Amino acid sequence: MKKQFLTPAFSLLLIQLFGNLQQGNAAGPENPSMAFIEVDTRNSHTNTPSNPVTALTRVELEKLKKYQILDKYDLEYLTQKDSLKMGNCFSKLCLTELGRKLKVEKMFTGSVEEMSDQIIVTFKILDVNSGQFEKIQVNEFLNIPSEIKSMIKVTVNEMFGIPNDADLISKLTRKDDYDNAVNNPYQLRLRSDGPRMGFTFFTGHTASVLKSPASEGGFNAHPLMFQFGYQFERQYLNEGNFQALFEFVPMLTGLDQGLVIPSFTFMNGLRSNKTGWEFAFGPSVAVVKKSSGFYDSYNNWHLAGDTTEQFMPRNTQMRLDSRGDLAFQSSFVFAFGKTFKSGKLNIPVNGYIIPGKEGTRIGFSFGFNARERYNLTATR
Repeated sequence: MKKQFLTPAFSLLLIQLFGNLQQGNAAGPENPSMAFIEVDTRNSHTNTPSNPVTALTRVELEKLKKYQILDKYDLEYLTQKDSLKMGNCFSKLCLTELGRKLKVEKMFTGSVEEMSDQIIVTFKILDVNSGQFEKIQVNEFLNIPSEIKSMIKVTVNEMFGIPNDADLISKLTRKDDYDNAVNNPYQLRLRSDGPRMGFTFFTGHTASVLKSPASEGGFNAHPLMFQFGYQFERQYLNEGNFQALFEFVPMLTGLDQGLVIPSFTFMNGLRSNKTGWEFAFGPSVAVVKKSSGFYDSYNNWHLAGDTTEQFMPRNTQMRLDSRGDLAFQSSFVFAFGKTFKSGKLNIPVNGYIIPGKEGTRIGFSFGFNARERYNLTATR
């Protein structure tokens, strides 16, 4: 069987095709030459050693492979050799003069400014021959200095018609977007506390005791009661589309019916930064009145010290009783809900369920808080 070999002509053709592909992936001689000096950051605090604005911008430009960008070391050599002054060269006249001395076709410049609660990123490309800016891109972002790298990338992409991630743009530009590690990196300064109010409904045996008269150890109350309290939150994780948090909710129940039932709930929650949906669970402790007693053969409740009837045997137990002493009653809460937003106003709406052997309890609550964004520049 004969072995097949590639002919020399076919081998040369493959080499040429491979070379053309490689050339197409890099900035070739047909691309315009460009010099990039620096980005003006005099009116912002974004330029830091960990986020050098000019260097980050140069990287994004070089990744485009649309221009033959003058190497920064060649630029340094030429400016020293010809004694060129490049400091604060941002105007058309200065850029045009410098571009002609450097013998390039285009000059790239830009600025990053902080205005009120925004960061304004502006990039411009100057045509050296005409002395005019041929491309100008201006983008407004939230004042999040630590995200300047993403802002630069988004602005460069838009300048050249390259699609950006819509979710990233929303997090960088929308004040009313849900909190996340991008648009609110100062999670330790975020306060989402606020009042909570709503209703709770008791079922089963507990509902029967609440409706019973006081002479039988009941409370003469309706099993549907108003609740009022306050929710304290502390985030311990805020990454991507989710945040994890601890919640502490002190609450008073039954004020509408002359009762005061305090409770304290501790929950661990998970919230979606993108949609506002959340789920939480944890223990709850309430302070209620309980007494020791027993049920007779007719299912009537008697206190343990009742000697008017002789029932044998007596199986005493602790039960909710308006004649008893204050005691702690523990339970476990499963809560779910969604936070609606209107500007800086958060409106959390939640439902919960508390299962128990004496009856399941269900409830609904809502609240509000106005979140102020922590301003990094205020500490400088």
